[in-house]
Amino acid sequence: MSSTLLVEKRPSQARERLLSTASELFYREGIHSVGVDRVVLTAAVTRGTFYRHFPSKEDLVEAYLAREDSSIRLMVSEAFALESGPDELLELLIQAIADDVTFTRTRGCPFINASAEYPDASSPVRVAIRAHRDWFRSTLAMALEAAGRPNPETGASALVLLRDAAHVGGYLDGPDEMRDTFVATARAVAGLS
Repeated sequence: MSSTLLVEKRPSQARERLLSTASELFYREGIHSVGVDRVVLTAAVTRGTFYRHFPSKEDLVEAYLAREDSSIRLMVSEAFALESGPDELLELLIQAIADDVTFTRTRGCPFINASAEYPDASSPVRVAIRAHRDWFRSTLAMALEAAGRPNPETGASALVLLRDAAHVGGYLDGPDEMRDTFVATARAVAGLS
């Protein structure tokens, strides 16, 4: 009787380099202004390696957005893990958003930026963006509902709008200018002030 050894497949280092490089370049310079050749050169891989991992640039763009989505989902799950009550969870989520805009995503929202470059709402990129926004909105609504806030869907939509504004304001006016205003306004919307 033979035994089969199950080996967990590790992510390719080349794929990770490509994705990390593209993520940095796409966020800093814009998706359409960065070509495959630039990503390949900067990541120090061959074109063949690129196409083995990403059949097209659009596949790379979708992977970039999936990576951004995963990062934000992790941030939210960490807030859920730390909370000891519904009001504390709302405060943790607001602070996490403020920290994200202040320290991590200082050039605007990667989803808004990508959306501006992909005007067709039915494109796979825009579908990925919509899925992220729907998840984020529903997560905030769930937190507001757990805290007993009236109209949690409306409150969640307002918080998403505030996050969008914080990304734009943080980029245009600087994170210090944006942070206090965002936190105070988001706390009011969440019924924490």
